[in-house]
Amino acid sequence: MDYFDPHIHMVSRTTDDYETLAKMGCVGMSEPAFWAGFDRGSVDSFRDYFHQLTDFEPQRAAQYGIQHFTWLCINAKEAENVELSREVIAMIPEFLDRPNVLGIGEIGLNKNTKNESTIFLEHMELAIQYNQQILIHTPHLEDKYQGTRMILDMLTSDSRIDPTRVLVDHVEEHTATEVLNRGFWAGMTLYPITKCTPQRAVDIIEMCGGERLLVNSAGDWGPSKPTAVPDLILEMRRRGHSEDLIRKVVYDNPIEFFSQSENFNFQPRD
Repeated sequence: MDYFDPHIHMVSRTTDDYETLAKMGCVGMSEPAFWAGFDRGSVDSFRDYFHQLTDFEPQRAAQYGIQHFTWLCINAKEAENVELSREVIAMIPEFLDRPNVLGIGEIGLNKNTKNESTIFLEHMELAIQYNQQILIHTPHLEDKYQGTRMILDMLTSDSRIDPTRVLVDHVEEHTATEVLNRGFWAGMTLYPITKCTPQRAVDIIEMCGGERLLVNSAGDWGPSKPTAVPDLILEMRRRGHSEDLIRKVVYDNPIEFFSQSENFNFQPRD
């Protein structure tokens, strides 16, 4: 089955991973800007990173027939540095017309601090100004529920934000329903240790249904598995779910959401 991974950090993966993903059925992906494993010290380091996301990674993916898209921001972990964050936000418009850029993300909260909230709101303003979709990072572990509520409240307090153009990622059992009930799209991140296992993600699909729900592998610096979406497909089949529902979650839903971006020029396979 063809699938689209809506959130995977390929800058942290080898080229062999692209080949493996293609063999497993991955035909498209979107890669949000994220933490480099260390805090960067200048706006120029982000400019170089954005060049990698908009120039180099699409070329690597294309070698294996995978279409690569991306999102731009300064991530929540580095948002404590307000001065640097504002320099990066001011630089982002240089890249918004690149053909694989879908919007602003992944923005959100890490430790739910005042500075993180300030930079989140300034990212929101940038997205509104340039009519960009938004991809949200919600905090991990014990801060997730509080941080998710804070993010949703900031989003819904601005009438200019259309929730159908916002994807709130890393939802779990205790946050998925509220995200969906407020009209946003929700993403589940499949990790071998933290966030959702494929089994838990299928539980959430059974609890919430397949509308406005996506699954991704993240594939980042920590323990992660870039082929986690095929693991979910296998688990859904094991439980007897229809091929139509499986395809909706792993292929149709990402394409429906991303199609709201004028830069989403995805070409399905014949």
